[in-house]
Formats: sequence, structure tokens, C-alpha cells
Amino acid sequence: MIDALTRPLDTYLAGLDGDTFDLARYLAERVPDVRMLATAEGRRTLTRLDPLLFGLVYLRHHLRDNEGNVSFGDAHLDWCRAARAWVRPPRTPAEQRDAYVAPRNTGKSTMWFLILPMWAAAHGFIRFIAAFSASAAQAETHLSTFKQELATNERIQEDYPDLCAPAKRPSGASVADTQRMYVAASGFAFAARGMDSSSLGMKVGAHRPDLLLLDDVEPDESSYSADQAGKRLTTLKDAILPLNIYARVVLVGTVTMPGSIVHQLVKHARGVETADWIRDESFRAHYSAPIIRGDDGTERSMWPAKWPLGYLKSIEHTRSFAKNMANDPMGMDGDYWSAEDFRYGEDPPTHTVLSIDPATTAKSTSDFTGLGVVSWSAKAQRCTVRAAIPVKIPPGEKLRARVLDVLDEFPEIGLIIIETNQGGDTWLAILHDMPVRVKTVTQDIPREVRAANVLVHYQRGRVQHAGPLRDLEEQMVAFPKAPNDDLVDCVGSAIDRFMPTRAKKAGPKAASRGYA
Repeated sequence: MIDALTRPLDTYLAGLDGDTFDLARYLAERVPDVRMLATAEGRRTLTRLDPLLFGLVYLRHHLRDNEGNVSFGDAHLDWCRAARAWVRPPRTPAEQRDAYVAPRNTGKSTMWFLILPMWAAAHGFIRFIAAFSASAAQAETHLSTFKQELATNERIQEDYPDLCAPAKRPSGASVADTQRMYVAASGFAFAARGMDSSSLGMKVGAHRPDLLLLDDVEPDESSYSADQAGKRLTTLKDAILPLNIYARVVLVGTVTMPGSIVHQLVKHARGVETADWIRDESFRAHYSAPIIRGDDGTERSMWPAKWPLGYLKSIEHTRSFAKNMANDPMGMDGDYWSAEDFRYGEDPPTHTVLSIDPATTAKSTSDFTGLGVVSWSAKAQRCTVRAAIPVKIPPGEKLRARVLDVLDEFPEIGLIIIETNQGGDTWLAILHDMPVRVKTVTQDIPREVRAANVLVHYQRGRVQHAGPLRDLEEQMVAFPKAPNDDLVDCVGSAIDRFMPTRAKKAGPKAASRGYA
């Protein structure tokens, strides 16, 4: 029996996922003598190293569905394994910083803001939680739910009385038992704040927060923008994380906008792209897909008891699935483009251009340089976007080398066009002696107007993509709120060159659709 109690939780869950986890078998193995559940000491012993069992013993009512059944998905088992790292305090700064992104209604808040922190607080692994959300009211709701359990859960009150009782001053008044702060007689503290609240220097006595919880720190897309996302990221880096560089950090959420903080974390988790701040702040990102695909091509649901695979497959094609289940910003409702505007195919090219929208620097705060390869088919009277490549390369020989690589990959390119609103003749000096002609263009029309003109061509079927162009399509769907629009600009310039929206002087240039 002692071996069963001390064996790590991972041993019980090794190789198990939401499709193979057997709750009855787990309980039979993890509770070798049910008589232990009848005493406070037995319950504390059984659950000390097992947050999953803690949830089942003390908070089962939060785990039941409408029929009273309890089930777990892959993400829940992963999160319980991850929380066990809190048993040992970090030894180095930024050692335990994790972000978890999963479909909506997966129970992220229930697990990360109630069950797992209450387990850690009850057993003394965490002394001070600071919880942050997009709004103070949202963060305070998490604290209220936590306190409600302490006030009404008789089993928790019996087993952890000092956690449930507010700390008292000599006068008899509570040290802190408000909407924003709770301090228990055990010394545990829980503070709730909005992301924009003043939080620097947060301490209770000599203790700084040793667990920073961040839940849905970004508002809905309708009230969010790239500028606000940048400010929110600055708050995270400069105000929240410095509260304690040794604190465990958990950020949970769903994607609200292309280029948002959570979207950048999803890209990192999927191995697509790592933003500088994720690397600099030592975040690990974990992405839970609604449909899990095995190496052998098989598919299964990440939470089969709630979302059967057949149901997920039936809605997989919808925008709602992309946005709410897959955390794919292509499911967002864009002000300009939507996913339905993208058509795929190729026509025999008559002319092909490389269009460049350059950034003036390669600093992390600057825009990307956009490289777009666009063809015109005289036969089909249609443009095909062949490639859309964002690069963060300083003006100079590295950019020149990258352009030459693109020319090698697409030998049909006969012209380079580059926007020179910034930099002027500098770009001609960089792109000297190209194997094709280089032409500069100056944009004097607002970008929103140019985008609207290009969108008309998309919606009339005059533009197609050679294949899915993820970076470009995400920028288009998010436009004009996207943090970057370099690909929208460079592709738009090429399309406008072939299909100009304003009258041009008749002659050879007009005959070649503006190619020359």
C-alpha cells in the first residue's frame, strides 16, 4: 500500500490519454484501501502528490457533466502531470513558465484556477497566488469561486481548516478577505487583479507571489487591436513577470486575434515560429488540438466523452471550429477578408513579379519585410499568388541574398517591384545588378483603400492562391488590426500592377497589364 501512495502520478498515467484513461481502474490502483478516504489524514496522504485524485476527492462536483458522469481528456491529464512540478520550488529564475492553449469549454479555468491551485495551497506547495485576467472582474470571479469552496465545502474545511479560515489581526479583523485578496490562517494568500491594474511590488508580509496565473489576458477581438496587444505584452513582461522571477507562471487562454499573445504561443507550440519574447522570457507553450492525429494517420478526439470524433469531424470545416476549437485565427470574422475569399489553383503564367514591401530595420519592434511572388495569366485573366514570405532581415546584403534565393526558386520572375516610401534609392543600391529589372513604386493611397481594391478582385474570383499561404491569409483576415501587414501590402502591390484600379495611360504598359 505504501508503494502505491508514493509511486509518482506519472506511473499511473504513463501512456494514457483521454481515449484510454479508465477512471475506475485509476481509482482502484490509486486508493488501495478505501478506508483511508474515511479519515482526514488518509485523504491528505492520498492526495498529497496527486492533484487529479485531489480533484476527485474534494471537488468532484466541478468535474461532473449534466448526467453526473466524470471524464477526462488528454489536456486534463497533461495538466495534472504538469502541476506536480510545483511540489519542488524552482531553483533558477524563469524555470517554470508555461502557457496552455486548448479549445473553448475544455475546463481550463476550472483546472488551473480552482482544482490545481487549491491542491497546491492545501498541501503547502504554493504560498501566494497572483491571478490576472483581461479585466479585474474576471480575475475576481476566479477568487470568488475559490473562496466559495473554502466557505461551503465541508470536506475541505475538515481536512484543511487553516486554509479555510481567514487570517486575523490582533484586533480580530481579517487581514484580507475581500473581492481582490484573501489571506488564510495557514499563511496562504490569493490576489486577483486585472492586467492593467497596478501590481508592482505586490507582497504579503515578506512573501512575493510564487505562482502567477494568467487567464484570458486578452479581450475579445472586437475590442482588441495590434497596438493593444503590444501594450498587453509589455505589461506582461515589465509588470507581471518581475513580481517574482522565481515564481511558477501559468498562462492559459484561447486565440482572440491573429498575431495576439496567445496566437504567438500557439505558433511556438506547433513549431511554426517563435517570437523573440517567448524565447527571451523562457516560456514553454503547450497546444491541445481538438482532433489528435497519430503518426499512422489515425484520428481521435482529445476528449471523447464530451466531443466524439464523429461530431468533431462533422464541424471541422466550419469557421466556428477553427476559431473556438482549433485556436486558428483563420476562423475570425475579418473586417476585410474572410476564409471564404481564398480560392486555390494555378493558371499558366504569362508574367510573374516579385513584390517587396521592405522594413527599414530588423529590430524586434519593427515590421517584417514582405516578399510576394504573383503571376498573371492572360489566358485566365487572373492573378495567382505563388508565395508570400515574411522575413526579418536588415537592409543590406542579407536581404539581397534572400531576394536572389527567391529568384532561383521562381526562375519565371521577370520583374522586381519594391515600395520606396521609406528608404528611397537605398533599395536600388541594395538590389543592384539583379538578373531581372528592378522598379520602385511609391504608394500615395491609404492602405485601407488599397486593401479594399484588392479585396474586390479576390471576391470576384480574379485572384487565387497556388496553395494555402498561412502567413498571408492570417494577415488578410486580421487586416487592419493585424500586428503586421507587410504581406498584404506586397501582394496587393503586385495585384494592382496586373489589375490596376485606376486608369493608366494607354500603350505598351497597359497592354501588358502593367508588367513592364
